[in-house]
Amino acid sequence: MLGVAKTADSAVDFLKDFGITETNLNDNVRLLAETNSRYLRDIKINVNNALQAVTLVKKEAYLIALAVAVNEKNPLLENVFSKNARAEGATDEELAEIISCTSLLNANNIYFRFRHFMKDDYYTNAQAGIKMSIMANPILGKELFELVSLVISAVNGCELCVTSHEKTLLANGTNKQRIHDAVRLGAVIRSLSVLV
Repeated sequence: MLGVAKTADSAVDFLKDFGITETNLNDNVRLLAETNSRYLRDIKINVNNALQAVTLVKKEAYLIALAVAVNEKNPLLENVFSKNARAEGATDEELAEIISCTSLLNANNIYFRFRHFMKDDYYTNAQAGIKMSIMANPILGKELFELVSLVISAVNGCELCVTSHEKTLLANGTNKQRIHDAVRLGAVIRSLSVLV
């Protein structure tokens, strides 16, 4: 592949497992492969480890990965993780809710990050005025919806939302290892999105 050393070939080959063909590779990945970058091996290990976390079933892992791909506006990864989630039993309704949740969290993360930055009583006490009906009775179930919300909030850097979703998850019995694994998955998929 790409006429480079075997180490880079095998590291790039993992993208094929996700349905990313050589023709879909961008210049960033090509450059890393051509220079036999060790980072390609690292990203391969990171993605595989994060997607195989024992606290997340495959469908959940792929749905979380899809949320990050949607958040990062990466159509290639959106397609890959939608297909993988469907293969693990995700319904169109669940996929649609992942997209909706990600969109909602983008509004919330900006709004609540602003309130947190300002540290002003007026903004802190003002009504958000952001409709959030999908949070009331999510198709994904409350726990997975909160987990996705936490991951997207972490990716978007909203401290207030991250702490709020983590508190809700812990109060409802989610263990810290599952939270950690989900956020790590979000971080790793975000880094993959930068490459592809």
